[in-house]
Amino acid sequence: MAGSRATFGVELPVDLTGRPKRAGLEHELREAVREGRLASGTRLPSSRTLAKDLGIARNSVAEAYGQLVAEGWFVTRHGAGTWVADRVGPEAAAERAGDPRPMRFDLRPGVPDLGAFPRSAWLAAARRALAVAAHDAFGYGDPRGLPVLREALAEYLVRARRVVASPERIVVVAGFAQGLELLCAVLRARGARTLAVEAHGHRLHRGIAEASGLAVRNLAVDGDGAVIAALDDTGAALLTPAHQFPLGVALAPDRRRQAVTWAAHTGAILIEDDYDGEFRYDRQTVGAMQSLAPGHVVYAGTAAKSLAPGLRLGWLVPPATLIDEVVEAKRARGAFANTLDQLTLAEFLSAGAFDRQVRRARLAYSRRRERLLATLAGRVELSGIAAGLHAVAHLPGGDEQEVVSRAAREHGLALQGLGAFTAAGHERAPALVIGYGTPPEHAYSSALARLSAVL
Repeated sequence: MAGSRATFGVELPVDLTGRPKRAGLEHELREAVREGRLASGTRLPSSRTLAKDLGIARNSVAEAYGQLVAEGWFVTRHGAGTWVADRVGPEAAAERAGDPRPMRFDLRPGVPDLGAFPRSAWLAAARRALAVAAHDAFGYGDPRGLPVLREALAEYLVRARRVVASPERIVVVAGFAQGLELLCAVLRARGARTLAVEAHGHRLHRGIAEASGLAVRNLAVDGDGAVIAALDDTGAALLTPAHQFPLGVALAPDRRRQAVTWAAHTGAILIEDDYDGEFRYDRQTVGAMQSLAPGHVVYAGTAAKSLAPGLRLGWLVPPATLIDEVVEAKRARGAFANTLDQLTLAEFLSAGAFDRQVRRARLAYSRRRERLLATLAGRVELSGIAAGLHAVAHLPGGDEQEVVSRAAREHGLALQGLGAFTAAGHERAPALVIGYGTPPEHAYSSALARLSAVL
């Protein structure tokens, strides 16, 4: 039913893919009213007419209408059919004042397909983990995290990401942001004054460093990744070597060696953000840079892309000389990861379910990537597509980014330009950073169709 249209005085696309027909229609109509695509006072087609338009049973339409009448979205008028009810309250007032409509399809980078979270497997792992968990697992515990999770993570990281790791060297954190906050606090306490970051990257990470009292130095990024020669006397650096965010290039081998040599000679610390290292499509995944110099590189990983960011589970593998200070900083802040989630992830890893999930996700995102490439072929040049969950689409003219962004908003598409991730003084030609992981599978075709229309 993807792409089906019905006439409500206007042409309205109705996507029922992946849902029971009645529930799907009910959802689509409710959202159409909420977003203003079905205005107050619009007369709805009869249940018979709409059922014929959509190719579904008339009872499904009648039941959906009845539910929305009961909720107050629709009203019935004796002898005159069903109508969209008048809306009241601040949301309706904002729409009347011209506030932008909410975006229907999200193509911003950084989030996976949340609908693909393996709920059944996660629930089964939680049950198994709870059944055998020791009583002391539910105490305040070690600030490094539960031993059972650190053991499972060590095995996985050594095998899958070629990290030099042991359970004693792993610190479980509530996502990468918390891990970076801890590291910045430790670096500042050690006397560091500056953190070098890639000039194209998350502004949140720059903000965390500055809030910790560190100045930020921006490193230019070219076709070989971050320009390491600019590090000079910087006390620490944050890099995304496996898949630079957002430009998508891998740090070239000679620059990897240059970076770890710089850290070894100066005593500086490298932070390796391996945010989506499992997702490579053109070759075997690139192993962690940490293995070249485990005494000078902090490896940082997360379950945000492979599972879901809402789990708030990440991990650090600091050098032996740094581990005690990181643990103490975490103890002082008291922000420990949830025990049940740690137990479940440990079981998920040990039972092989994490590996299976990564393989499924890699295949699914690879297919999405191919569909994106096919949709945009001949329209825009794409780069950064060998790995990860996003691509960079290069626009032809100086004002094209604003034109495209405005058109995207009109089509209900959430898009971000490269400028949203770029430090001042490092601007590039206009481009879009298109995330293809976020839309749920049933909406991906519609999202691509709207993107195609925009371009």
